[in-house]
Amino acid sequence: MVVSLLYAVLSLGGLGLLLGVGLAVASKKFAVSVDPKIEAVLEILPGANCGGCGYPGCSGFAEAVVGGKVLVTDCKPGGPEMAHRIAEILGVEVGEVAPEVASVHCQGGQREAREKCRYEGLESCAAAELIARGSKGCLYGCLGLGDCVRACPYEALVMSDNELPVVLEEKCTACGLCVGACPRGIMQLIPKSARVYLGCVSQDRAKAVKNVCTVGCIGCKLCSTPKVTPSGAIKMEGNLPAIDYTVEDDLENAVEKCPTKSYVVRLPRGES
Repeated sequence: MVVSLLYAVLSLGGLGLLLGVGLAVASKKFAVSVDPKIEAVLEILPGANCGGCGYPGCSGFAEAVVGGKVLVTDCKPGGPEMAHRIAEILGVEVGEVAPEVASVHCQGGQREAREKCRYEGLESCAAAELIARGSKGCLYGCLGLGDCVRACPYEALVMSDNELPVVLEEKCTACGLCVGACPRGIMQLIPKSARVYLGCVSQDRAKAVKNVCTVGCIGCKLCSTPKVTPSGAIKMEGNLPAIDYTVEDDLENAVEKCPTKSYVVRLPRGES
């Protein structure tokens, strides 16, 4: 009995020792060396794992940026300061990075936009878009079902009582997830210094726009004329005016002259 017990103990002990040695050898043989630059970058990343960079988490971005697959500026939540810190770790140059913020390029809410039908289904803009392209008469406007709000991991978006998303700029990190979540493309990132942006993405002509929305851009081109905007900061792209934010202009005249009040003023005059 004692001999059998002793044999069992020795057998288990020997087996444990053998397995331990095997694991030690395997760990050394198959060890994956981690680039210290990846660890250094990962240490300074926000750690939100939001996926705004296109990778499932911060570790994926750290590996990608060290491997040269993405830019040091592609982590939007980190902002310009973090981009410069990553550039120092990698020994690369990074130019001036302009902070951005999400913006809602549609003002056609429940009160301004005509509905062509009543949508009853999954509370999702993407789902509504698949069914007769949603309930709104405008095929470009916000569907008001909050996909962008749910996509934001920073709680920087809320829905208004007019069924339009509102950006809480103090919380916005410009990660871009709301931009990707919107099936209509009304969520866009603009420079934080931008005082004005166009609150419409419709490419329809004037009559069609007027039939479905009271604040939609009718493509009259008035705002882009040299008389109204001599700086050239506004140029027409199709039926929509496009703002060149690299040109210094408060666009006050464009805002005042717009017949449909399609421009959104997000900063008081003189602020940036």
